[in-house]
Amino acid sequence: MLSARNQLVGKVKSVKLGAVMAQVIVQVGEFEVVAAITADSAKKMKLKKGDQVAAVIKATEVMIAKD
Repeated sequence: MLSARNQLVGKVKSVKLGAVMAQVIVQVGEFEVVAAITADSAKKMKLKKGDQVAAVIKATEVMIAKD
């Protein structure tokens, strides 16, 4: 359990491991959330396609842009 309110539950679509960082794409409904985490963390969590995860978003602001 976390106190963070901005938690989006979804399934891992892909994990791309680099030397230091990993890119994790999480499918949340019709949207994708892309996260950059350490490769060590991805390995420790044994993240793989299809895993159910929560994308926890910590931000002090949200910006909106319109064409």
